[in-house]
Amino acid sequence: MTDIRRTVLWVVFTMSLVLLWDGWQKHNGHPSMFSPTPKSVATAPAATPASGSVPAATAAAGQSAAPATTTAAAPSEKITVHTDVLTVTVDTLGGDIVRAELPKYLTSYDPSVTDQLLQMVGLQKKPDFQPQPVVLFNEGQHYRAQTGLVSAQGALPAHNTPMTAVPGDRDLKAGQDEVKLRLESPEVGGVKLVKTFTFKRGAYTVDVKHEVMNVGTAPVTPQVYLQLVRDGSTVTGGAAFTPSFTGPAVYNDKNKFQTIKFEDIDKDKVDIEKQAADGWVSMIQHYFASAWLVNEPGNREFFVRKQPNHLYATGLVFTLPTLAPNASTTQSATLFAGPQEENNLAALAPGLERVKDYGKLTILAEPLFWLLDKLHGFIGNWGWTIVALVVLLKIALYWLNASAYKSMARMKAVAPRINELKERYKDKPQEMQQEMMKIYREEKINPIGGCLPIFLQMPIFMALYWVLLSTVEMRQAPWMLWITDLSVRDPYFILPLLMMATSLFQVWLNPPAGDPVQQKMMWIMPVAFGVMFFVFPAGLVLYWLTNNILSIAQQWMINKQLGVN
Repeated sequence: MTDIRRTVLWVVFTMSLVLLWDGWQKHNGHPSMFSPTPKSVATAPAATPASGSVPAATAAAGQSAAPATTTAAAPSEKITVHTDVLTVTVDTLGGDIVRAELPKYLTSYDPSVTDQLLQMVGLQKKPDFQPQPVVLFNEGQHYRAQTGLVSAQGALPAHNTPMTAVPGDRDLKAGQDEVKLRLESPEVGGVKLVKTFTFKRGAYTVDVKHEVMNVGTAPVTPQVYLQLVRDGSTVTGGAAFTPSFTGPAVYNDKNKFQTIKFEDIDKDKVDIEKQAADGWVSMIQHYFASAWLVNEPGNREFFVRKQPNHLYATGLVFTLPTLAPNASTTQSATLFAGPQEENNLAALAPGLERVKDYGKLTILAEPLFWLLDKLHGFIGNWGWTIVALVVLLKIALYWLNASAYKSMARMKAVAPRINELKERYKDKPQEMQQEMMKIYREEKINPIGGCLPIFLQMPIFMALYWVLLSTVEMRQAPWMLWITDLSVRDPYFILPLLMMATSLFQVWLNPPAGDPVQQKMMWIMPVAFGVMFFVFPAGLVLYWLTNNILSIAQQWMINKQLGVN
């Protein structure tokens, strides 16, 4: 019983090392030890009018329809619209949004650890790095937002139909609250489509209105599709060992929030609600997301599927009323393309804040973020907010930790007697165990008392880890002195080294393990973890370092109270 707590901790640390190594392998493009090797994604050819084929939308009568896909080159003009928070490029070929820059969010310089160390010792020159706006939709990933029409009765204006732009302002000027871009299609299948994009000041949303006009001689029942298309490349999360989710997501009130992995789409293992009266679709990556939102209730079809050229699509289909000749109707939607700012997302659509990836611990992570956000409102600095949050958590868990530290202090106090027993009864293990249990009863020691509180707190600490990893507000947020960005690694590795030192000091404070080999491992593990933390974002290391310092202070105080040196 003496070394139960040590054994359990050793198992926890060993599994953590294995999981961290597996994450590192995935980060560097190697297969995971726990999942099949993902299919390699071939580079898609240059965008053509057929790039990202339109879904086969199911009509109300059970029929399916798909627009004709044009493979020949068609006229195309790229129109760029500037607002204070977005720079959006719209292709007149179908009215696709093919690029979205976020000028208030710039790219970060984050070299490999090897390059960083070589630069520190002067063996490698730091490259000239000019921050650029983060780009969401882009040609490189064939990532775009598309809309168009389909019908069981034949081809209609779709995302591969050349459109004409109506002259007007392209930039949001001082004093203006919005700027509009209007695109008109030719007649296709007796129907004309007019798309009007409305860009608003301070908004990461674009209102898209579809005006559908039957200019033919026969009735038509059109369907509007809204889809997001991109390749299967993933975007690595802020911590090298834990890539965050990249891929499609759908939401409706019945099945709530669902993410779909690219490999599941490849294997045709997509299981989503196909029909609902509400909901939205999204493409998620670390810190940022895009989504088609239609908050007005109305029947819609959801789809997630593989497209030609190694592309993936998710979207919505709406069946419009049957239009008699010369009749028209409209359908409106909102495209979101921006940062995963949880409070703003929640105001745009029900459940949209779920695109922020908290892993499996959302139920704990959400209240932790709420507390972190409230603290930041008072403090104003995210680094000190992390410190304050850890202090509050330590206060809340004070008595739970105190019981663990008292158990460890008493174990340390009786360690000489235990070692003497082991020497005396080294050939009589049964008698040794009986004598050890007698000492534990006399001193009121629970051998696993120092371990149980650690297990109870692990879900809280893991949830906080994901909060810090996923919060876009941490991105490029400074703390103090040399820490100018809490979302990337410490440029001089000072925080990881301090964390390593505090972890070693904690080992010294704890009672020694009975087995010499086990004791050596207890000293080696903090060093191994410290080295791994070299590649962790500074905000996460700051959290762990603060927790270590407070734990040392509490354990030191308890040791003094119990007279343990």
